[in-house]
Amino acid sequence: MTEKIIQIESLTGGYDGSVVLQNVSMDVFKGEVLVIVGRSGCGKSTITRYMVGLQKPYSGRILFDGIDIWSSSKALDSARRRWGVLFQSGALLGNYTVIENVMLPLKEFTNLNRVEMMDVALSKLEVVGMEHAAFENPLEISGGMQKRAGLARAMVLDPEVLFFDEPSAGLDPVTSAELDETILSVNRSLGTTLVIVTHELPSIFAISDRVIMLDPDEQGIIATGSARDLADNSEDPRVRAFFGRKIGE
Repeated sequence: MTEKIIQIESLTGGYDGSVVLQNVSMDVFKGEVLVIVGRSGCGKSTITRYMVGLQKPYSGRILFDGIDIWSSSKALDSARRRWGVLFQSGALLGNYTVIENVMLPLKEFTNLNRVEMMDVALSKLEVVGMEHAAFENPLEISGGMQKRAGLARAMVLDPEVLFFDEPSAGLDPVTSAELDETILSVNRSLGTTLVIVTHELPSIFAISDRVIMLDPDEQGIIATGSARDLADNSEDPRVRAFFGRKIGE
């Protein structure tokens, strides 16, 4: 994995004028599972928001396939159609069935007719093992099923990159492990690049190819490497403390 799909160059950003991230540079490589970790307030979700174009940084550049996403509205719109996002809650609409939720991006960004959209949506639900619940109300299915349905919707436009913000939040350990397996199968079978924010140690060790650790005091990256290497070999006490905590903390 040496081909870069996302490049962050000297990014500084935050909220309401306060700086959370200072002069941060990092790359995301095609086909990898990159996990972003760190203490509360370190900027994990913030840097993800910048990568998906929800906020413009105070300074610096974000390149998607070599093009600055903020160079023009066309560049940003083009990039947005090439990635998908799975939100913590799944963000499904209760007044639509599961399959209708999955179809929403197709309605907005394609010219497919309803039958074609349903075929595409059902194929994505099959990928995540949710075809049996296609016509259920999302409010009547489990939290794990909602997450997988949200993943199907994030995948429906065949994105090159999928972003996840705490995908296991609110799930029991068994359901969380099942979601990890589903996420990893998407990467392995389709070659989709995954960028995941999580604090769950089992997930970090199970699915990551590479880990980037942020720190709120440094306002940037303090460690990069495989989860196992960081856990076993880092001399930074902050890294050791993070990976040395008990499962479930």
